[in-house]
Amino acid sequence: MAPEADSHKANDSTNSGHPQPAGEIALNDTLMRAIGIPFFGVAIPNLTGLFGELTVHDPIYWLGYMYFITLAFCIWQGNRYLLFRTRQRFTWFDKPIEKLILLFINNIFFTSPLTIAWLCLWFRWMGFVTIKWDIVTTVSLVNVICVLFVTHVYETVFMVKEQQSEQVRSAQLQKAKAEAELEALKNQIDPHFMFNSLNSLSYLIDADPARARQFTEHLAEVFRYILMQKEHTLVMVDDELAFVGHYVTLLQLRFGSALEINQYVPDAASALIPPISAFVALENAVKHNEISTRVPLRINLTMNDGALVIQNKLQPKRSLQPSSGIGLKNLDERFFIITGKRIMVENDGKHFTVRMPLMSTTSS
Repeated sequence: MAPEADSHKANDSTNSGHPQPAGEIALNDTLMRAIGIPFFGVAIPNLTGLFGELTVHDPIYWLGYMYFITLAFCIWQGNRYLLFRTRQRFTWFDKPIEKLILLFINNIFFTSPLTIAWLCLWFRWMGFVTIKWDIVTTVSLVNVICVLFVTHVYETVFMVKEQQSEQVRSAQLQKAKAEAELEALKNQIDPHFMFNSLNSLSYLIDADPARARQFTEHLAEVFRYILMQKEHTLVMVDDELAFVGHYVTLLQLRFGSALEINQYVPDAASALIPPISAFVALENAVKHNEISTRVPLRINLTMNDGALVIQNKLQPKRSLQPSSGIGLKNLDERFFIITGKRIMVENDGKHFTVRMPLMSTTSS
């Protein structure tokens, strides 16, 4: 005759309909009890000879089933309550020995006295001259063993559920952490780009007001795209390239023929990419290389083997301070968080290449 291994609050929420407190592991064992209590109430008396010479033709034989099912119910519910109390005080992780000892004490000192008293009443009620203590001892021992066995089963189920809950909680924390990191990485783009854009605009206002006006218009389109894609993790490659077109126009308004960008992307409709990725790679090339009429910079933008590739000839600025690499590190982290893939950066001494893996629309 076995207990229900459920936490007190979890059971209250399951059976009474009250909201379940956060952090509780709920285990709905209604079906288990509905089957277990009658099973033990019927099986144990028959297996241990409690009915003696009674047969199915004796009315008391059938009343005996109700009597022992009631005993099974009392043992189950009593051990259930004690198990609740034990779970509140100890866990298998912090105090396993204390929990094990308390479970044994609760079981033995509740189940045994209740069983003995119940069976003594049964023998008196049946009219036996003496109490059959051998049967009483056997039934008490069987009840204790059954309680221990079913308690073990319930505790195992609870431990599995707790592990699953912990895995879900860990996954949720990892997801929240990744989302926070991604948002932080996105937010790093705007101030850096704003700084460079304002410097360029300030230069053009003095040098060529007409070009400064065009620069402002395209700058507005660039920021409109950045703001629109702020909440997106992936965009169509053709949308990204349309945005890059505005950025390229900004660069050419500033550098003129000193900057040449060649784009060869024949089919980008079926591919996805994290937003503002191509922009970061292009900005990295412009930032770290000399661009002048004497030393023009050529950048090739292509799509090859499932990746968007941006390559430029290496012509480092003479006065350039050592690069921190934050821009490409930022880009790499965003790709890994969103797609699970890393970008590839190659420097063969003559060319600098950034390969950004694309996602298929069917796998997004």
